[in-house]
This record gives sequence, C-alpha cells and structure tokens, in this order.
Amino acid sequence: MLRELENMKQLYICCGYVDMRKGIEGLAAVVQIKYGKQIEEGSLFLFCGRRADRFKGLFWDSNGYVMVYKRLTNGRFQWPRSKEELAQITPQQFRWLLEGLSIYPVNSIKNTNPGSLF
Repeated sequence: MLRELENMKQLYICCGYVDMRKGIEGLAAVVQIKYGKQIEEGSLFLFCGRRADRFKGLFWDSNGYVMVYKRLTNGRFQWPRSKEELAQITPQQFRWLLEGLSIYPVNSIKNTNPGSLF
C-alpha cells in the first residue's frame, strides 16, 4: 500500500489541524468545501490532528474512496502548522514526512548559475 501512495501523481498536505474523528465523508467535505478541490484518481490528501502522532490520507481509486491511517507509537510528525492552506508536496517530501522529518529542508544547497563563481 505504501508504494501505491508514493506513486500518486499529486500529493497534498492540509496544513493546520483537522478533527481526526472525521471519516471519509467528513474529510472529503474538507477538501471540497474548505479548499475547493475535487478528489481525483492519482491524488492523495493528507490530514493531521493536534496531537501530530497520527495522520489520515484520502484518495480515490477506480471505484471508491480509500482512507489510510497511520499512528506513531513513539514521536510526532513534523506537520506544517503555520498556515491554514492546502500545499502540494513532492514524493520526497512525503517520504520525509513518514520518516518524521520536516517537509521543508532547513539547510539545503542553493542553486546557482554557472557564471556566479566570479
């Protein structure tokens, strides 16, 4: 199942808090009403509650919604909390999130132009 999730074409993270008691219908309503998006095949939407030790994912396969749930036994996810928005993330950022890392690298190497050495 994890490989299927990593092969999604579009990965979205719902920044901020979501009530983790919501099921498929409630999470689909958040995506449609709050963010104005439709859940399409190949798109995964991720949600996290206040405790940040669990998240839910929602996607559509060929004949229905699928909800995935992950709960950590030790530690917390580095979930972005500063904005109440929907952010598209890369497969690499998704892997970082599952490993407990921030999706925003703190010290990354900046891209430069070839002529900037002089």
